[in-house]
Amino acid sequence: MPPPDLRVCFLGDSLTAGVGDDAALGWVGRLVVAARGAGTDLTGYNLGVRRETAPEVAARWMAEAAPRLRHGDGCGVVLAVGVNDTTVEGGRRRVPEAGTLGAVDLVADQAGAEGWPLLVVGPTLVADAEQNRRITALSAAMADRCGRRSLPFVELAAGLDDEWLADVASGDGAHPSARGYERLSRSISPVFTTWLGTLADRRTG
Repeated sequence: MPPPDLRVCFLGDSLTAGVGDDAALGWVGRLVVAARGAGTDLTGYNLGVRRETAPEVAARWMAEAAPRLRHGDGCGVVLAVGVNDTTVEGGRRRVPEAGTLGAVDLVADQAGAEGWPLLVVGPTLVADAEQNRRITALSAAMADRCGRRSLPFVELAAGLDDEWLADVASGDGAHPSARGYERLSRSISPVFTTWLGTLADRRTG
């Protein structure tokens, strides 16, 4: 039997798209390369859109994911949002915490109805201490919501340090270099690899 045709849609913003990476891989491309190198027949669809918030991703994702996941042997969705939600514009936060959590719930409900397992990746830190306090609080709230829903969650913000902050500060203040994306891929990989195995089990089990 050939390896199962696994398909994963990666939903998110510019950090999902890999903005700032001269290698043009981002963390998504690195995860897909590693999976394929390990013998997994994985097709990864990068659906990251710059500046988008969680509600904006939640509003568009199904129309984009459905045709890509329709014929796979095992299909799943990775949702990585939050940084743009915490940005303050015109004196107001773009999306309150409840709005972000509501968007996660919506994607989880819709993916669950289709039988597509969901993995949630938390937001990263930026070169702004005040925004990072909001990001850290949001990441903790997302982790709690995912725990309540039995969804796998990758916490990133708590593990990022001065080296990460220096990397993003040397760029545009929000996006890392290729080195930073490599670090993200290593942090996400253990949970992602285990989760990806559950997609294959749906076909072979």
